[in-house]
Amino acid sequence: MESLGRHLLIELRDCDVAVLQDLERVRDILVEAARAAGATIVSEAFYQFAPYGISGMVIIAESHLSIHTWPEHRYAAADIFTCGDLLLASDAVDILVQNFGSLNPAVMEVSRGLLGPGEMKIPHQVVTPEEVHS
Repeated sequence: MESLGRHLLIELRDCDVAVLQDLERVRDILVEAARAAGATIVSEAFYQFAPYGISGMVIIAESHLSIHTWPEHRYAAADIFTCGDLLLASDAVDILVQNFGSLNPAVMEVSRGLLGPGEMKIPHQVVTPEEVHS
């Protein structure tokens, strides 16, 4: 059965605590992961909680990458949701696992937007923000 997108749920366990609580480092890792996948970055937002924990998202033309960290548990939950077949999501996963130092990662994949019999998948076209506003 065809689907409109892939949603990877990434469990990053036994991570480097210093990385999990460093806002700029978390941001840089997610941006690097998006670039490694070949995504078109549109926007980003990150927030550091007190006393610890970070939530962040990189919006890409193909959908998004997101993360939530729990340094006190050496854990992060990340999502990579991509539309179409153009991105190399596994390359993004590798960047996350390596840079967070996860010693015990796990990845689950969910197909999103399942198409029924007779429904046609239209090829996904990436449109940059500049093209939208022109």
